[in-house]
Amino acid sequence: MNTPEANKRIAVIRVRGTVSRSSSLKKTLHLLRLNRTNHCVILDDRPTYKGMLQKAKDTIAWGELSHDSVRELLLKRGRIEGNKRITEEYIKENTEFSSLDNFVTKFLNFEANLSDIQGLKPVFRLHPPLKGHHRKGVKYAFTLGGALGYRGSEIDKLITKMA
Repeated sequence: MNTPEANKRIAVIRVRGTVSRSSSLKKTLHLLRLNRTNHCVILDDRPTYKGMLQKAKDTIAWGELSHDSVRELLLKRGRIEGNKRITEEYIKENTEFSSLDNFVTKFLNFEANLSDIQGLKPVFRLHPPLKGHHRKGVKYAFTLGGALGYRGSEIDKLITKMA
């Protein structure tokens, strides 16, 4: 399943709304399954996704995921049908993986997908961040002290604040 063009998993979080935005931006966010503010999806870093991220960079934040942040997202914000939480027991009983850590490791190495967990919803609904976004808020790029755009490994801190 490892493709030559994809080698990292990326978390994408919608930070802003779409009032007074172009219809093509709204369509891009819809294709990314980011229909509401504070929703998060996990993608790989294929060129097609990178183009979509660049198009929506004034509305979203994204960066590379670590093992701990994927585990935290699944345990705290991962939901299966019926709005039930994912547990270690659910992973052991309903998947081929022996533990959640085993799944996360294989997921980050592109040996597993989120769809391998039966009934898992592909969107993680996060809380607004504790103590707010970065010091300049949601109108500026991350490089200028805001919350928008590419964050690299700093996305882990945002996920921790929002989970």
